Amino acid sequence: MTKISHVGLLAVATFGALVLAGLSPDPLFRLHFGLITAVLLLGTVVAMRFATVAPKAKPVAKTRDGDVEYMDEVIRYGTIATLLWGIAGFLIGVIVAAQLTWPALFNFEPFFTFGRMRPLHTSAVIFAFGGNALLATSFYCVQRTSRARLFGGDLAWFVFWGYQLFIVMAATGYLLGITQGKEYAEPEWYVDLWLTVVWVAYLVVFLGTILMRREPHIYVANWFYLAMIITIAMLHLVNNAAIPISFLATKSVPVWAGVQDALTQWWYGHNAVGFFLTAGFLGMMYYFVPKQAERPVYSYRLSIAHFWSLIFLYIWAGPHHLHYTALPDWAQTLGMVFSIMLWMPSWGGMINGLMTLNGAWDKVRTDPIIRMFVIALAFYGMSTFEGPMMSIKAVNSLSHYTDWTIGHVHSGALGWVGMVSFASLYYMVPKLWGRPRLYSLRMINWHFWLATVGIVIYAAALWVSGITQGLMWREYDAQGYLVYSFVESVAVLHPYYIARTIAGLLYLAGAIIMLVNVVQTIRGKERQEVPMGSPVLAAA
Repeated sequence: MTKISHVGLLAVATFGALVLAGLSPDPLFRLHFGLITAVLLLGTVVAMRFATVAPKAKPVAKTRDGDVEYMDEVIRYGTIATLLWGIAGFLIGVIVAAQLTWPALFNFEPFFTFGRMRPLHTSAVIFAFGGNALLATSFYCVQRTSRARLFGGDLAWFVFWGYQLFIVMAATGYLLGITQGKEYAEPEWYVDLWLTVVWVAYLVVFLGTILMRREPHIYVANWFYLAMIITIAMLHLVNNAAIPISFLATKSVPVWAGVQDALTQWWYGHNAVGFFLTAGFLGMMYYFVPKQAERPVYSYRLSIAHFWSLIFLYIWAGPHHLHYTALPDWAQTLGMVFSIMLWMPSWGGMINGLMTLNGAWDKVRTDPIIRMFVIALAFYGMSTFEGPMMSIKAVNSLSHYTDWTIGHVHSGALGWVGMVSFASLYYMVPKLWGRPRLYSLRMINWHFWLATVGIVIYAAALWVSGITQGLMWREYDAQGYLVYSFVESVAVLHPYYIARTIAGLLYLAGAIIMLVNVVQTIRGKERQEVPMGSPVLAAA
C-alpha cells in the first residue's frame, strides 16, 4: 500500500468524523467525534511522514513462497500496533491498580476515575493488544499455511486501519462516559456498528484466503482462528443489540433487559474469553510452537478433537457467572456442568502443545522464546483447571465477587494470552524485517523473568486477597449479624493491592524491554552476547 493510500484513508476518515461532529445536536456526540477527528488528524500527519515500516536500505523478509508473494507490510504494521497498544494497556492497568490502592492520589474527576479507567484498561489489553496480535498472527499464519496472498487486495489494510479507528472510538468514549453501561461497559451503538463492518471485512479477508489456498489441507491453526472470527461476530451482534434514539446522538435503548440481559452479557462475556482469548490464541500456539521448536505438532488427531470439543462445550458455560442470582437454577447448573467438562479439552490442548517439544526440551535452556511458550502453556493449563473449579457452586459461593476472580482472570490473561503473544511476535519480527536474529536474546530472558515474577506476585496476592474477602463477608456472630463491615474488608486488603501494583509494574517493565529489543531488531542492530546456556567459567 502506498503512502498516498494510507494518507487518503486517514484523510477520508478525518473528514467523515468532522462532518458528523458538525451535524449532531448532541453536545456529547460532538465532543466525542471532535476528539476522534483530532486523533485521526494526528494519524494523517504521521502517515504523511512515515510511508512504510519496512527499512529502505536493507532487504525485508523473504515474502515469496514459490510463485506466491505474501502481503507482509500490513503484518508489520500490526506487529508494531500490538506492542504500542500493549504497553498503553499495561500502563493503564498499573494506574488502575494504583487507583484502588491509593484512591485519593490517583483518581481525577471526571475523566480519569476508576469507573472510566477500568473499562479502558480492559478493552486496551483485550481488544487493542490482543486484537492486534490476533490480526497480525492470523494474517501471517493463513498466508503461509495456505501458500496464498491475503484475499481482497487492500481490504486487509481497511481491516487494520478500521480496527485502529474502533480502538480510538471506544477508548475516547470510555473516558467521556459514553457506554451502554453493561458489565463490560460496551461502547455505544455507533462504535459497535463500525466494529461490525470491520469484523465482517476481517472474515472476508481470512476466509477468502483459505478458499483461494494452494494447499489441499486447512491447517488446524486456521480452524481456531476462523472459529474465533465467526463466533465473536455472533456474540457481538447479539449482546450489543440496541436501538439508537437518534443517528446523531450517543444514547441507545438496549434490546435485552433484566435477567435476560444478564444471561446474554455472560453468554457474551465468557465466550469472549473462550473464543477471543482462548481459541484465537490457541491458533497462535498451534502454528508458532512447532515453528520455534522445529518439531511437528505432537498429535494432529488430538488437535482436531481439541478443536471440536472446545468450541462445542465453551458456548454453554456462561451461566456459571450467575450462580445464586435470579437466573433459573437449571440454567446455573447447566453452565456449571459444561464448565467442568471444559477441563478435558483444555488440558488436551495444553498437553498437545507441551508434547510438541518432545526431543526439543534442551531448547528450554537455550531459547527464551521456547521458554515463553512453555510458561504460556503452563498458565493455560492452570487457568483452565481453576476456572472449572470456581464454577462449582460450593466454591463459587466463596469466590464470586471477590479478588480471587480477578486473580484468576489475570493469571490467564497475563500468563497465557500475554506470554504466547510475546513469544509469537518474537518469532515473527526477524522474519518480517529480514533479520538473521533478534537484537538480544538476553533481553528476551529479562522480559521472561520480569513478566513471570509479575504474574506470580499478582495472582498470589489476589488469591489471598479474594479468599480473605470471601471469608470476611460470610462471617456471622452468634446473633446472626455480620462480624465485619464492608469497609473493614476493604481496609485489610491494602497490602495485597500494593503487591498487585508492583506486579503490574514488573510486567510493564518487561514489555518496555521487548519494545526496545524489537525496535533495535528492526533497525538491523545485533548485540554481541555469549550464547544462552553456555557455562560461565570462573577466573583462574
